[in-house]
Amino acid sequence: MDEDDELLETMKLRILQSFRWREDVVNPLAKELEISNEMFEKILMNHLDMSSLEALHATLESAKPQCLSEKLHADLRFCWLCDVMELVTIEEANRIKLSLVKEIIDGKDYDMALKDGKKQVLDLLLM
Repeated sequence: MDEDDELLETMKLRILQSFRWREDVVNPLAKELEISNEMFEKILMNHLDMSSLEALHATLESAKPQCLSEKLHADLRFCWLCDVMELVTIEEANRIKLSLVKEIIDGKDYDMALKDGKKQVLDLLLM
């Protein structure tokens, strides 16, 4: 490995090992993939260039609400209740998901928000 490659690797590693990257990206995704943080860092270093690494954290943060919404859609069984059986309208489902996403982003525990969401869905179905 020549000096330029070593410098590039060091610079990439500094980005990946920064507090925000470690907390927001590396730790959760490595845990999800059931691999070490170091292994996930190597994967990112091999697949991303410097400009991608510098811009990616903001992109990941902006995707967080969409990811939460999709997870809630599945966990609240809107796949069935809304998409298949049409017992809940898309608007009602989106209203519930949006309020829960805001609560989760503001610090509410996902499981507690999900429990509240299930209650909201049940209340809606009992109307």
